[in-house]
Amino acid sequence: MACLFGIFVLFFCWMVLMEVSLTEDLRVERAEREATAARLDELESALAGPLASGLITLTEGRIGIRGSVLFDQASADLTRPGRRLLRELAPPLRAYLVRRGEVVMVSGFTDDLAFRRNGSFADNWELSAERALTVTRALVRAGMPAESVFAAGFGEQHPVASN
Repeated sequence: MACLFGIFVLFFCWMVLMEVSLTEDLRVERAEREATAARLDELESALAGPLASGLITLTEGRIGIRGSVLFDQASADLTRPGRRLLRELAPPLRAYLVRRGEVVMVSGFTDDLAFRRNGSFADNWELSAERALTVTRALVRAGMPAESVFAAGFGEQHPVASN
């Protein structure tokens, strides 16, 4: 009987320790979620002007800009409205990144249509990389620290939207 009682006590202690561990895990998870929510709220506040204009979107910390705002089809040259938008976007984004010690990845995309070589770019991948570099350079010219921004091109392998 004493052995049975001892096993019960050990089982009870194990359950209490599990509950304490799970409670701590839950506390950590809640703190991480609150920090993420605060970060996203801060980013949304920093970008309130450009968001209100409807030219950008903010989804789960990702800033989206429709390609037609920035570039003409099959081009890596910024449009006039695109240049203006990036100049407007750079100061609040810079302040946010500096305050948080974070960096931003500029992702270049194209559609998934077969690329017709026009002499400037070999394929959609090259076009998407050049678009990302164009935006990155424009942000740096508008005051973003160069060490806070980098570029990546995704080409037709990962289109931003299907056609």
